[in-house]
Amino acid sequence: MHIAEGFLPATQAVGWTLAAAPFVVHGARQVVTEVRERPENTLLLGAAGAFTFVLSAVKLPSFTGSSSHPTGTGAGAVLFRPPVMALLGTIVLLFQALLLAHGGITTLGANAFAMAVVGPWAGYGAYRLTRRLGGGLLPGVFAAMAVADLATYVTTAGQLALALPDAETGIPGAFVKFLSVFALTQVPLAVGEGLLGVLLFRVLTVNARPELERLGLLAPAPGSTR
Repeated sequence: MHIAEGFLPATQAVGWTLAAAPFVVHGARQVVTEVRERPENTLLLGAAGAFTFVLSAVKLPSFTGSSSHPTGTGAGAVLFRPPVMALLGTIVLLFQALLLAHGGITTLGANAFAMAVVGPWAGYGAYRLTRRLGGGLLPGVFAAMAVADLATYVTTAGQLALALPDAETGIPGAFVKFLSVFALTQVPLAVGEGLLGVLLFRVLTVNARPELERLGLLAPAPGSTR
């Protein structure tokens, strides 16, 4: 879902940047607040960013101008809420554009809007819905990771359709075409990412339970003190 350099018209690149900017600025404020008020979570915060960087760097060719890959943003959204991931995800995309040639600088705003804004919010919504329907932490994490991944690719397909409408069917036809091509790789990746998220949180439950309790993701263990 990293749209490559030069694949968006200048007006659309600027538009997506302006759309993503308020979320990123708000996310920066949330990160500062998190570090200042709960410094004990700083290590886990950095780990959430690193997890997103590593997972989204696994790049699979999809079609000209883009790629398929996991996103990793659902985990951070569950841990720290979506606004934090707006900043962390944008930083990840910037470093990947500069160091790995994944995505571009002019398309950073579009990529950030898809992966760092829409993905985390959709994933967090799926997590909250799953918990409200009686699912535990792990089913919620699976839903968050998978939906964040899929929502990102749906958004990217829409961005590409706006930039590259089909000659006969226009933007709707291009949107369906891009969705169809993405789905071949992205749907299995979303399922795999959900399962990886479950594995990650199983490890955190064992090795970082106090942190998950402080974040409100787990109830305190019987007999524990907080």
